[in-house]
Amino acid sequence: MPTSPSSAAQAARAEVGRRLRELRLDAGLTVVGLAGHCGWHHAKTSRVENARSTPSAADIRLWCRACGAEDQAEDLVAASRNAQSLYTEWRRTMRGGLRRLQESHNDLFASTTTFRIYSSRIVPGLVQTEGYAAALLAGVARFHGAPDDAGPAARARVERSLVIHRPGRRVTLLIEEPVLHYRLGDADAMAAQLGRLLTAGALPAVSLGIIPTGLPARPIRPLEAFHVYDDRLAAVELLTARVTVTQPSEVDLYVRAFAELRALAVYGADARALIVKALDALR
Repeated sequence: MPTSPSSAAQAARAEVGRRLRELRLDAGLTVVGLAGHCGWHHAKTSRVENARSTPSAADIRLWCRACGAEDQAEDLVAASRNAQSLYTEWRRTMRGGLRRLQESHNDLFASTTTFRIYSSRIVPGLVQTEGYAAALLAGVARFHGAPDDAGPAARARVERSLVIHRPGRRVTLLIEEPVLHYRLGDADAMAAQLGRLLTAGALPAVSLGIIPTGLPARPIRPLEAFHVYDDRLAAVELLTARVTVTQPSEVDLYVRAFAELRALAVYGADARALIVKALDALR
């Protein structure tokens, strides 16, 4: 099963640190000597080399200049930016508002033909109603101290979800049964969302599975929410960040986890019965 979802990001940061360390050693500089050339404390040099701190583009350029390796600076800046993109803190991406964050994923959604989406806490974004999404995103903005543009962000999310109606798309959604009972928004908004699940599950391109709470035993525990886009990328949603997994062996683990979770779910009439039960509980 998946280990730490940030391992690919950490490995990318560690590779940048390793390359910078090699430049320092090739230049015959000590940790203290490099720090002296760059004008910072020697502890910063150690943190960067051991991937405990992320260097800025300016830091990398100073480092390469001190080592007489300015020709390698831009390549290392690009590698560092790529490492940062694998582990994207919400507080940074939300600074421009939640609508912009929704729209930043449009190209990824448009280029994907097979979606595998697992959620243990909320209805997946691809089948959210505007009311449910607005209630969810307003809470996210409040918690993270982001600009509250939940209404426009919700509309952008719903517009993005239209991708599932395009020809050639295949969407498999897996949710844990408690998702149907975690209320976001008022009763009317939640009822509309459950109704949306009923109609979405009937779409030709969509397979909706619900993992019941009453299973006598399960070989795989509930996991953090994750999306697999084709077989090339997995995105894992943590409290503090979105982790992008691109290493093939790690993506394969998420595909394997999805298959095991999928085997636990119910579909068709059994899934609709669980949704209707949740609807009845709202009355």
